[in-house]
Amino acid sequence: MSVAQNSLPARPKGLSARLALLLSGALLLTSAPLSADIISQMTAQGRQVVLQRDAIVVKQDSSSVVYKHFELKERRVVKVVLQESSLPYDVSRSAPDGRKQIVELWKRFGFAATVTDTAGKTTRIYDAFIDFYPPGGSGSLLESVPARTDFPIALTSGGSDLFDFADVTRVELQGDELRLTLANGQAKEGRFLMPTSKPAEARLLGITERYDPSSEDVFDFSLPLARIKQIDFEH
Repeated sequence: MSVAQNSLPARPKGLSARLALLLSGALLLTSAPLSADIISQMTAQGRQVVLQRDAIVVKQDSSSVVYKHFELKERRVVKVVLQESSLPYDVSRSAPDGRKQIVELWKRFGFAATVTDTAGKTTRIYDAFIDFYPPGGSGSLLESVPARTDFPIALTSGGSDLFDFADVTRVELQGDELRLTLANGQAKEGRFLMPTSKPAEARLLGITERYDPSSEDVFDFSLPLARIKQIDFEH
């Protein structure tokens, strides 16, 4: 039922509207007067270089610095681990209000959606993405399988395709069978293609209004696709 990752079609490129959004987001994230954590490092030549401005550091010890930031290319929040070296990192920490402010900015540029589970409960989430875990809800993240913000589908009409979150307004799910309503009004039906031949469970992850900026996780909403009835994206 699964296919290898390299058998999936390539992600579509050259979408001008999406590129414009990412560029505007990049300008805002780099120029806005935000009070997020700043991570810098002194070079061997004695010059201080800023590595990340819009970060939230969640852990720092003698061996590493762990921080979260918004990755514009993937339009989601990611966690980064910097291993300490002979050139130590310097962290300028923000106040709690500054951390809340940067999370609010992250929520503006990620994918927002209202999720309805199979029991009928609805939850609004931000910075939505799909990631993969061992089946049955046990174990930790399958780090060998990249997270994604698209739906790889084996189409009922034949062939397979990738549908980016940005191009989808609604997803109706029944097990691994999906019906997608696209922004252009077209409907596509098919089966969700797992991007790995290993046993895995696909989960939709995201940030809710209750998200704790100091959390080590980049989400506080997690639900297997098998337990979701419908996803309505906000564009």
